[in-house]
Order: sequence, then structure tokens, then C-alpha cells
Amino acid sequence: MGILEVKDVGKRFGGLQALGDVNLSVQENTCHAIIGPNGAGKSTLLNCLIGKLIPDTGSVMFAGQSVLGRTPYEICQMGISRVFQTPEIFGDLSVLENMMIPIFARRDGAFALNALSSVFGQKDILEQAEHMLEEMNMADKRHMHAASMSRGDKRRLEIGMCLSQQPRLLLLDEPTAGMARADTNNTIDLLKEIKNERDITIAIIEHDMHVVFSLADRITVLAQGTPLVEDTPDKIKGHPKVREAYLGESA
Repeated sequence: MGILEVKDVGKRFGGLQALGDVNLSVQENTCHAIIGPNGAGKSTLLNCLIGKLIPDTGSVMFAGQSVLGRTPYEICQMGISRVFQTPEIFGDLSVLENMMIPIFARRDGAFALNALSSVFGQKDILEQAEHMLEEMNMADKRHMHAASMSRGDKRRLEIGMCLSQQPRLLLLDEPTAGMARADTNNTIDLLKEIKNERDITIAIIEHDMHVVFSLADRITVLAQGTPLVEDTPDKIKGHPKVREAYLGESA
């Protein structure tokens, strides 16, 4: 039994079947990648995993509890954090202020953006944010406006914000999209460090095969809303069904 269990999940949008009888088991403290062609159902599946979408059929269980019908705050409290394709940060705030917000939100719940001064004035939250920035090697950027940073640094900040919530499962939706190769490699190194040094499970959706094969312990390939094959990276690379459906006959 994995920490994340997807059982017979199906989802339709009108006449379009986005997912059909998807079964997926993500084992604790591993990195599980989900890949597939455009339109394969990857984003729909991810949105079902975080409760943003409710499947028409099937179940999604995390650590023995259903995620279906729960609010984003409840999902976070269960121990699930998500990194979006476009970094979700507060561009007008400093790097340090960005890091303080999820720490406060995990402890005290929702807050009003017009009352952020009450968050920034709390010494214990400040100390935790400073510590996390040191862990993310961003202490020297603490006073920078977040919007002025490179995409790679914005991603590093967002990942740190997720980790500050102490998740058991980190979901990443194409975390290297739009990055230069140097930033991509830095992000891979960061995720390797997180994977090796923290008690955390990672599930990643990614088109960049360099990223997938650098990080994943197991890979599930989706095609037309259903799992085509699941195996280790070495076996996925040469699998004939994957070559045909995703990597191409010449891969």
C-alpha cells in the first residue's frame, strides 16, 4: 500500500473522457513521475490528487484518508503541497516575506492580504523563515523583491515555501517549464537533495525527460487518459509501447 493510492479514477468533461480507470500507487519516500503526450490526462489527474477536481468515479487516498471534497487548506493540513507550472509567489513582497506567509498559514489558517503586517511582526515566524532560506541557499536574497529574481530562483523560493509547510507529499507540475538549462540543472540538484535528505515523497509531472530520468524511481506513462505502462526509468526508456505513444519510434 502506497502513501498515495489512486483507484479506478475516471473523469469526463462533457463528451470528452479525460481519465479512464486510472490506478496508481506512489510508495512513501520515492519519486514517482507521471509522463505522457499532450492531452494524456496528466494535469487532470494532478488536479484530482489535490482535490481541485472531483473524479466522476474512483477514489484518491492519501495516508489512508480521502482527499476528495477537501479544501486547499485541508489538503495542506493533511501533508500535501503543490508546486505549479508558473511559480506561485507574491512578486511585490520580499523573498523573506514570501517565506513567512506559508509558515503562518499552516499554523494559523487563512489570513487577509491587507493584514500582512500582523504576519511579518511575529518573531517565531520570522526565525523559521530565515532558517528555511538558509536551507534553500537563499539567505543572501532575503530582502530582494521576489518579482526581480530569475525563474530558477523563483522556483527555488516556491519549493522552499512548500517545504516550510512540512509536507509528506510534494506534487510538482512541470517545475522546470520555461527555464534555461542552467536553472533546470540547479532545480534537479535541489530536488535530488530534497529527495535524499528529507522524509518526503515526490510526485512529478514533467515533459523534460532529462528531469524525469534524473529524479524518478518509478514512472507511469499515460496515454489518452489511461495508464499505458508503469516501470523503472531504465525499462521505460526502451519500452516499445512508450516509444510508439510518447518517445517516438526513433527514440
